[in-house]
Amino acid sequence: MLNFKMTPKKAYIHTFGCQMNMHDSEKMAGILLNEGYTLTDAPQDADIIVFNTCSIRQKAEQKFRSELGRTKSLKKEKPFLRIAVAGCIAQQQGRGIIKNNPQVDYVFGPQNLQRLGDMIRAGGPGVLTGDIPVGDSTLREISDSDLPVLRKDAIRAWVSIMYGCNNFCSYCVVPYTRGREKSRPAGSIYEEIRKLASAGFKEVTLLGQNVNSYKSEIGFGGLLRQIDAIEGIERIRFVTSHPRDFSEDLIECIKELPKVCEHIHLPLQSGSSRILKGMNRGYTYEDYMRKADKLIKKIPGIAITTDIITGFPSETVDDHASTMMALRAVEFDGIFAFKFSSRPGTKAAVMDEKVPDSVKSQRLAEILELQDEITLKKNKALEGTMQEVLIEGASKTDKGKITGRTRTNKIVNFSGNKVSPGQIADVSIVKAMRHSLVGIDSQREEELMFKDKDFR
Repeated sequence: MLNFKMTPKKAYIHTFGCQMNMHDSEKMAGILLNEGYTLTDAPQDADIIVFNTCSIRQKAEQKFRSELGRTKSLKKEKPFLRIAVAGCIAQQQGRGIIKNNPQVDYVFGPQNLQRLGDMIRAGGPGVLTGDIPVGDSTLREISDSDLPVLRKDAIRAWVSIMYGCNNFCSYCVVPYTRGREKSRPAGSIYEEIRKLASAGFKEVTLLGQNVNSYKSEIGFGGLLRQIDAIEGIERIRFVTSHPRDFSEDLIECIKELPKVCEHIHLPLQSGSSRILKGMNRGYTYEDYMRKADKLIKKIPGIAITTDIITGFPSETVDDHASTMMALRAVEFDGIFAFKFSSRPGTKAAVMDEKVPDSVKSQRLAEILELQDEITLKKNKALEGTMQEVLIEGASKTDKGKITGRTRTNKIVNFSGNKVSPGQIADVSIVKAMRHSLVGIDSQREEELMFKDKDFR
């Protein structure tokens, strides 16, 4: 009797965009695992390819289009290969993606990613078909506990606390692709994090387009206090905070709760109040500075990072100078800076007085050059200090070293003894670089000092 061994089906997931997209990909990986797939890093070996797309910026969409184009030849070589497009572009364009890219079988947006399992099962065991309704704008129920999650990290976990956005910034498609704001029940979030702690996770990052507007019977501050009490969790982070809704209570939480890290991502976008108004951000530069000053005064050493968009319609030389001035005034620890990207369906897309791309590129270069100087200066100030580092594993750049992050979210590569992922080590910072720090484990430092003393 012949004995055939079934070869496990393989899935390849390519993620574009933000941490929310990355976490959505973890959920899709969990669904695929439940359907009998294993993950592969090689698209040519896959039985299903999933593109989890982002439409926030044109560059991300161009990268996706390029990757999608390469699948045409793969589909000819492997007729049974199935290709799925998920994420924000899928939510926006729906059936249009299949019309323009006939190699695509499935389309579904972030509001209904749970459909992936239904799509796979609809064709019968081991068979995938494209004869399934594509994604629509129907909001899913907020019930992450019902979705399996295959997390890429065993130490740090992302946890969605809310979905969608009500802000309607004039340049942003998120309210149209992820829907209106909806918060998860605090009890559901607490239970998910309690289970993560039991599984050995040490750090959680709470995700939301605007965590400051999280709504429940206890509010965002109350949620942070509940999570801070969970045994086993060592660190709590959150993204993103909207400056308009940033509160005194949140400052107190960062200051008082021992597990909430001294780092906040607070997008400024522009140093010009005129441009901020055009962006529909809901605050002025002066409003932002008042809140940033409170943070810096109440929490000495706090790291503040931000987002900057340059070249927004009608941005003048003076507006750009105001943004440069803002960088010098706040001295952010790091920034994510981008050229304005016109996105279809947004108010900014039809605004007059477009800034030429060459001007946007020049202004972006000036912003990045200035910020590099500031970041290096901030990192240099840490030389000679002792930092608490959560160990992540071997360094990607030097396998002989260990890597981890400080409470202020700075990467540290260091030499050390007897430390494992998930442990917290006291690390002496010996050298600062632009994007990371170099250190030595305090125990190792003591050993070297002892040997040096004996030698003398």
